[in-house]
Amino acid sequence: MHRQSQREKREDERKRPVEEDPEFQIAPMIDILLVLLVFFMTISSTEVLQPNRKVQLPVATDGKAPVKNAGQVVVNITWAAMNNLGAIEVDGVPYPQPGSITPMLQKALLANPLVRVLIRADRSVNYEYLRSVLKVVGDSGVSNVTFSVVDKEAAKKTK
Repeated sequence: MHRQSQREKREDERKRPVEEDPEFQIAPMIDILLVLLVFFMTISSTEVLQPNRKVQLPVATDGKAPVKNAGQVVVNITWAAMNNLGAIEVDGVPYPQPGSITPMLQKALLANPLVRVLIRADRSVNYEYLRSVLKVVGDSGVSNVTFSVVDKEAAKKTK
């Protein structure tokens, strides 16, 4: 009898349905991908654009896509043609003269030795003023400077 019960147990085990492999759930995967997509779109738009309505970027046909840099300082430069005066703004903070951004740049350089200054200069900015800003940036010790421009085709669409 004892043998028979073991034999019956084996037969019962064989008769049980085999557990199926878990199915791949596509809906949760799509949800996660959409959340990630929205997250990266939000981060990239705040990092790349940092819009300033007063700045109209110059057009360049051979501009390159921006490379992400954790220690980036965005310097917006506007020009008032009537007064023949320039204005500098960094992270929403206005600076009266180019030399006044030196302490802020040196602090950023201490925090990250690979700091990059991204200059978003209005297309009407006087060259001498822009040159004075570049001199201050160089004197601050920052050697990585890039300029923000718009694509020629994109500029046509906005007009």
